[in-house]
Amino acid sequence: MSRTAISPDVLASLNDAQREAVLHFEGPILVLAGAGSGKTRVLTTRIARLIEHHGVDPRHILAVTFTNKAAGEMRERVARLLGEEPEGMWAGTFHAIGARMLRREAPLVGRTASFTIYDEDDSLALVRRMMEQARISTKEWAPKALRAEISDAKNALVTPEEYAARALHPVERAAAVVYPLLERALRDANAADFDDLLVLPVRLLEQHAERLADYRRRFQFILVDEYQDTNRAQYRLISLLGGEHGNVLVVGDDDQSIYGWRGADIRNILDFEKDFPAARVVRLEENYRSTPQVLALANAVISANTSRRGTTLRATRGAGETVTLVGSLDERDEAEFVTTELLSRRAADETLALRDIAILYRTNAQSRALEDACRARAIPYRLVGAVRFYDRREIRDLVSYLKLIANPADDEAFRRAVAAPRRGLGESTIEQLAARARAAGIPLLAAAGRADLHDGLRPAQRQALIGFAALVTRFRARATDAAVDELLLQLIEEIRFEDALRAEGKDGLDRLDNVRELLTGAAETVIDEGGELGLTPLDHFLQRAMLVTDFDRQDKTADAVTLMTLHNAKGLEFPLVFITGLEEGLVPLSRTHDAPKELEEERRLFYVGITRAKRKLFLSPIRAFLGLVSRFHFGHMRRQFRHRGR
Repeated sequence: MSRTAISPDVLASLNDAQREAVLHFEGPILVLAGAGSGKTRVLTTRIARLIEHHGVDPRHILAVTFTNKAAGEMRERVARLLGEEPEGMWAGTFHAIGARMLRREAPLVGRTASFTIYDEDDSLALVRRMMEQARISTKEWAPKALRAEISDAKNALVTPEEYAARALHPVERAAAVVYPLLERALRDANAADFDDLLVLPVRLLEQHAERLADYRRRFQFILVDEYQDTNRAQYRLISLLGGEHGNVLVVGDDDQSIYGWRGADIRNILDFEKDFPAARVVRLEENYRSTPQVLALANAVISANTSRRGTTLRATRGAGETVTLVGSLDERDEAEFVTTELLSRRAADETLALRDIAILYRTNAQSRALEDACRARAIPYRLVGAVRFYDRREIRDLVSYLKLIANPADDEAFRRAVAAPRRGLGESTIEQLAARARAAGIPLLAAAGRADLHDGLRPAQRQALIGFAALVTRFRARATDAAVDELLLQLIEEIRFEDALRAEGKDGLDRLDNVRELLTGAAETVIDEGGELGLTPLDHFLQRAMLVTDFDRQDKTADAVTLMTLHNAKGLEFPLVFITGLEEGLVPLSRTHDAPKELEEERRLFYVGITRAKRKLFLSPIRAFLGLVSRFHFGHMRRQFRHRGR
């Protein structure tokens, strides 16, 4: 495919602010992009213009997106504008970019190129093990709480030593003991958790000046989407890479900063000009998504916040329906109204598909009544943010085998794989093996293959361990150049995984469907990513599996109503939107009343929900009776007085 010049019509179709951002060449620029203002179009057109008009080699461009799916769509749109693929351009999420850097530089951060990425469950299991090792009671301190403390510290680039020096609260002191143990265990397992995918690249660039210089030469133009949701580590990575040449374009909307609880720092976008004094600021305020009625409500809601740059959305669409506020008696009545209304609208408008409808709520616990109502009326629906595909038991079991095949030092993968299917190896046997492995300074897999470390075990247990180690060794040899779907199929047959699932009855048959989907995904990964960076197809598959999100897996062609939290709705749009559960205690959460910063974030979250609606928006609070609001919450009837005037 030969490169073609960007059509003049493309630039002509942009509004003045969009065109200003696209035509900007060198130097820093902050694009404040309101909801529905066409920021993706600006990003892709700018990349295409850098390549086609300014002659920038795609290899010198780094584009950071919010989701892996967005990165793929960005590449496709740029390719359409240019008439060819932007070969060599790096595009992906912060975590995907970080993982890619670490694959190249693994020895400099104490890993090999085939390191394993630990997801949240893997990390939590490792924290629990480190707590047991340090004799910290898991009843006194929840492993999840310590994991959260350590994660926050990592994302703020606080080292174990610095954290220990600052630890004052008892939970912090407990986390301070676990933090260095966790870091050492990850290194010994040749593994990295999600936080490491951000922290280790920063450490790499800070500690190795020659690598920093190389990456600065490589990435001469940097574009970052959703900049308002960056944390300290992400901010530091961009400032290191782009701080010298300053060719950094960040796009964001401080009014949509909704991840403060996850470490995002709104100051990164509010103070951009302090970091880049020469920065140009462009505001995208023309909204191409929603009706004037929806935008009037959105502007009114967000105007109450004080920590904002101040963008005001202007509608480009004609007038539409008014926003409807509906009071319900309880969550069942609310669900009945929502399903009745959406069916009525579908009957009145044959062009309205189920995929055009979203039902939003504050917490996942609120979905139950809505799901019950959808099932009762035979309304197909998809639940976003439930059990992630790669978190399902049967998928985790098989992926643990693949992780161990790729990385024999991964003890967490060993513990799961050796128990699926069961081999007569109980927890006490594995702990006995683990103690001997630690004493010998070797991973569990290596210990399983050594008969001299099996003293005291029954003959059947010894045979099971040696057989398991031999199985992994055989598949490790096959994995060097085998397609992942073929490797996985051979593995499933050899361990008789299908037989084990069928023995579970109907649930097992449902799990088999998920296994087939895993095989399909494995085949697609080989097609999409084979050969990049010289790694094995298995390494690529595992990286993709660990970084994929529910958002990335969404099938836009499936005709089903979407149920999701307000947080998960960010970046999406629907012709018809219902926002449910709009009473105090849920929106906003009760804990935010005496915390102005958190209350502003709750207001931004509501703003995000409102601006998902293109044509019609319904708002549904539970109606107060004698000043009381009633809703079942976490299995209990919650009653509280409704405040007025907020």
